Amino acid sequence: MSRLAPILATAMVAALVASCSAAPADTARPPASAAAAAPPGTPRTLVEDLPVPWGIAFLPGGDALVTERDTARLLRVTAAGKVTEVGEIGDVRPDGEGGLLGVAVSPVFTEDHYVFLYFTSAQDNRIVRYRYDRGLTDATVLLDGIPKGPIHNGGRLAFGPDGYLYASTGETGDRALAQDLGSMAGKILRMTVDGKPAPGNPSANLLWSYGHRNVQGMAWDPSGRMYASEFGSSSFDEINLIRKGGNYGWPEVEGAGGSPRFIDPIVTWSTDEASPSGMAYADGSLWVGALRGRRLWQVPLAADGTAGTPVARFKGRYGRLRAVAAAPGGSLWIGTSNKDGRGSPVPGDDRILVLTP
Repeated sequence: MSRLAPILATAMVAALVASCSAAPADTARPPASAAAAAPPGTPRTLVEDLPVPWGIAFLPGGDALVTERDTARLLRVTAAGKVTEVGEIGDVRPDGEGGLLGVAVSPVFTEDHYVFLYFTSAQDNRIVRYRYDRGLTDATVLLDGIPKGPIHNGGRLAFGPDGYLYASTGETGDRALAQDLGSMAGKILRMTVDGKPAPGNPSANLLWSYGHRNVQGMAWDPSGRMYASEFGSSSFDEINLIRKGGNYGWPEVEGAGGSPRFIDPIVTWSTDEASPSGMAYADGSLWVGALRGRRLWQVPLAADGTAGTPVARFKGRYGRLRAVAAAPGGSLWIGTSNKDGRGSPVPGDDRILVLTP
């Protein structure tokens, strides 16, 4: 894995100048029924008319930061459905599946006020840290040079229970990059809030696991086990239990190959059932948004981390589901993705739904 170190060593660069504003959002709105109680287990619509919401991360007070892939806007959404625009990230260059993607909030936000964004620029995919108070300031590039492409840009950001920042990258359609330890593509990376390799990484670089096609969701159970959802190609989509330094096989194997060289997934679906995207843990299960499958998958987990039989919920009811995030109060916020060029939007799309498991 040592070949990755020279590439990652160049990632710490000077501050990035980004165009950020604090004007109210002018399109998104709460639906008239936003305050109405929904029966238990039935999603309610919190916000409507969002163009391709991609990532959701929660601030300490319970408000959420939401990214819009194609507009490059970062929004703040309250539990009552009020939407304001935090800023428009001027260096984002949306292209295909790229744009303004993942968002993460520092686990000690009340002390450092850090917010992290993963986005596609003109040259690459990158991770940028901001200070967020009334607006975004002090833009600092933590990692640049992540390969970009019209597909498979990865983009999920999340803090693990260990306090370190995890980022998923895609192989951009160049399959060989997933096994190339000299490339940041097709990997899960683990870093400090300053973009440095986190203590305990398998090598002296950012790499945590590799052999990934396009990880779109990351979540942890109460025991600290990490799971990732991943797009397959033509046969199998996956959920993987992520191990330090693990090789997950792409492109040598898709689904469970049974080879000792690779780690097999704990769940597979046919690709028409899933295209698994955002994922969260809540109430003893993993909850996974399905894009092509147009449903929410509930995957029960046993005490030892093994997966039970997945249950499909809301099949076809809301269209393509991309973002899934666990709110501080125990509910799930779910973002639709019907305006991403592959869906069939209806009036009100795209929207954020709230589900109490």
